[in-house]
Amino acid sequence: MIRVLLIAGARPNFMKIAPLYREAARRPRVECKLVHTGQHYDYQMSQTFFEELGTPRPHYFLAAGSGSHAVQTAKIMIGFEEVCEKEKPDLTMVVGDVNSTLACTIVAKKLQIEVAHVEAGLRSLDLSMPEEINRMVTDSITDHFFVTEPSGVSNLLREGKPKERIHFVGQVMIDNLFHQLKAIENGFDPGPALSRLKNESRDYAFLTLHRPSNVDRKEKLIEIFDALNAIGEKRRIFFPVHPRTRGQLDQFRISVSPNIVQLPPLGFKEALYLWKDASIVMTDSGGLQEETTGLGVPCITLRENTERPVTIDMGTNILGGTTRARILEAYRLSTLKPKVRSCPPKWDGRASERIWQILLARS
Repeated sequence: MIRVLLIAGARPNFMKIAPLYREAARRPRVECKLVHTGQHYDYQMSQTFFEELGTPRPHYFLAAGSGSHAVQTAKIMIGFEEVCEKEKPDLTMVVGDVNSTLACTIVAKKLQIEVAHVEAGLRSLDLSMPEEINRMVTDSITDHFFVTEPSGVSNLLREGKPKERIHFVGQVMIDNLFHQLKAIENGFDPGPALSRLKNESRDYAFLTLHRPSNVDRKEKLIEIFDALNAIGEKRRIFFPVHPRTRGQLDQFRISVSPNIVQLPPLGFKEALYLWKDASIVMTDSGGLQEETTGLGVPCITLRENTERPVTIDMGTNILGGTTRARILEAYRLSTLKPKVRSCPPKWDGRASERIWQILLARS
């Protein structure tokens, strides 16, 4: 028996650990417990949310809440240390690159608990991004590296990580994507408002924008929306507005085209229901770059760099930058490219299965 603590710090993290938990539940030699650090405290997670993912409510909720990076990380470390002392796990499994990933890795290693990092080895090489620091520090002390794309393997080997600890398994986000897509196809009611919106707009774009480096600076946000408003003149845009972005749009008094349809934050299935049939997706999210690649939906990434170069290599994603000129040029190029339907290697919905096979073989 291997006792594992699965860590999630924000709602998107649960999309990654859900397939890991579902796969673990099929294996009698694995005992998994979910730890929600509460890093993104403003999202209310209902029982329905966990039922849709096929997971129980988290066994532990640390209620870290908001604060500076240091304050938040410290709260998570204190809370997670208590969980580890009580549970005495054999392994802590972390995903992605949020503060919870870093905090729980440090605690586990100091308690001599092995750490598995899912999505290891991704690098943007942009140290102005807090996520990049989290990725690099986490991987500096991780025991098991589960990699989503070939660049991750190259990065880890270049950093001197032992080859036998690096495992190219595919992307658990794609496992969850296929799981949720099947659920939608088997019958899903998005509600009359979203159904009507989609049916009235056969050719539309889908937008998400939340990254602090994009939305917290007035000049940059104005530049981005100058481009988005121009695109909105040509194509309707569905835009579920993140609470952080909503606050900044209001504070900076930024004009948003009426053809950019502002929606409340959406659940995973509601968002998937819209973006899976979009003509193009525009985002600054890391996960959505991968998910659009998984379904072959054209994507423009509203950032200067990406830690997921395979999405560029596959031809589904264009790095659009954050200036009006670059975004509009990326949009123009996207209209000239044929839709790509091929998927990166091992993005087949079985990454979680591979991860547990490897861990159980080593236990």
